[in-house]
Amino acid sequence: MKPWRRGSTESPFGSRTAKRSWNDRPQNKTGLQDMCERAVKTVLISGASIAGPALAFWLARYGIDVTVVEKASSLRGGGYPVDVRGTAIEAVERMGLYAQMRAAHVDTQSIGFVEANGAVVAKIDPEAITGGVRGKDIEIRRGEIATTLYTATKDTTNYKFNDSIDALQEHADGVNVTFVSGETGTYDIVIGADGLHSNTRALVFGHESQFERYIGYCFAGFTIPNTFGLDRGALAYALPGKNAVIYATNDGGPAFAFLVFKYPTSPFRKSLTDADKRDLTARMFEGVNGWIVPQMVGAMRTAKDLFFDSVSQIYMPVWSKGRVVLAGDAAHATSFMSGQGSSMALVGAYVLAGEIATKADYSSAFESYEKLVRPFVEMNQALVDKGKRTMIPDTQEEIDARNEMFRKMAAEAGGKVLEKDSSRLIHSALTLADYG
Repeated sequence: MKPWRRGSTESPFGSRTAKRSWNDRPQNKTGLQDMCERAVKTVLISGASIAGPALAFWLARYGIDVTVVEKASSLRGGGYPVDVRGTAIEAVERMGLYAQMRAAHVDTQSIGFVEANGAVVAKIDPEAITGGVRGKDIEIRRGEIATTLYTATKDTTNYKFNDSIDALQEHADGVNVTFVSGETGTYDIVIGADGLHSNTRALVFGHESQFERYIGYCFAGFTIPNTFGLDRGALAYALPGKNAVIYATNDGGPAFAFLVFKYPTSPFRKSLTDADKRDLTARMFEGVNGWIVPQMVGAMRTAKDLFFDSVSQIYMPVWSKGRVVLAGDAAHATSFMSGQGSSMALVGAYVLAGEIATKADYSSAFESYEKLVRPFVEMNQALVDKGKRTMIPDTQEEIDARNEMFRKMAAEAGGKVLEKDSSRLIHSALTLADYG
C-alpha cells in the first residue's frame, strides 16, 4: 500500500472497515494485560499541547512505549487561561497533578462588563457564567498546563520537537511513519492529538472543511501591558458582533487580551499569513473607538505572541480509521465559547489510554473509547450556544438586555447565579472507569 503524503488526495487507509457488534468484542482480562499479550506496545502521538502529553502520561504508566511529535520547536508558554472542571478534575486527581495545577490557579474573582466610556455595568462571579465550582475548578494558563504535563512525562516519553508527520502507511503489523525531517519509524498505532487544524486528521480522513462547524466568529489573543489596575479579574466590552476582553492574573505580569469578531466564513479555508491575521482583526475593529479598543488593536499589531483562530467545532462521523485514532480538539473541538476544550482533552486522554491498555486489540479499544466519550463531548459542544449569547450578542438590543440581566444579578444575587444552569451537571456527566 503506497503512503499518503501531504498534498495527495488518496488515503492509504481506504474506506473504514465495518465494525463488529459490541457483543462480539473479545472478553477483557481483569486489570492490565501483560506486555507480551498486549496488541499495542508502541504509540506515536502527534501534538504536545494538552491531549498529547496527557495520553503519554497514562500510556507510559501502562508500560507502553510512547513517542510524541510536535511541530513547534518547544513548548508554547503563557497564553490565555483555560479551565479544568467537572470530570476532568477527577482525571487530574488520578494523575496526582491536582495540587500542582491548583497552585498555578489564576483564580479570577470577577468579570466586569463595561460600556464605551469605561463605566462598569456590573461585576459578577465567573462561575455565574461558566457553571464552575469555586474552590475546586482549576483556571490555569494554557502554557502552564502544557508545561506541567510535559514535566510529568518527559522522563518516560520520547519527545520529538520541531518535526511533524509527512506520510503514513498502514500495514498488517503497524503504521510506517515518515516525518518531515526525513526520519522514519514504525508504530502499532498513531494518535492525532494535534488540535483543531489537525495534520493527522487531514492525512487520514481528508480536508478539515468536511468536519469543521464554523460558529461564525474569529478571535485574536495576545498579551498586553496591565496598565488597567486589573488583579485576578476580567473586563469585557461588547458591540454587536464584536467583543474586546482583557484578563489579568494574580502574578503581576501582563494581561491577556482577546479581540473577537463575527465573520461570514472561516478564514482558514485559505492560507493565512501572520500579516493577514493582524490586518483582518484590525479591519474588523476599524472605527471602534469605545473603551480601550484602539489601544488593544495597536498592541495586537505588534504582539509577539499573537494567537489567531476561528471559533469552530469539529464533528467527525468516526474518530478512528484503521490504526489511527483522534483525540482532543482533533476529534471533537468544542471551541473556547464552550469553556470545555481542555477538560474534554484530559478526559478523552484518560479514557483512550485506559481502553488501549485493557482491550485485547486496538480496534475494540478505539470503538469503546468513542462509545464512552462521544455522548459526553456532544453535551459539552452544545454549551457553545450559551457562550455565544453571553459573550457576543448580535444586536445592541441583545447587549442592552444582557447588561440589564447582569445588573440585576449583581444587585439581587451578588452575581452568583445566571440561571438555573445545567452546565455544572454536564461538566460532570461522565463517570470515569478504573483501569487499574
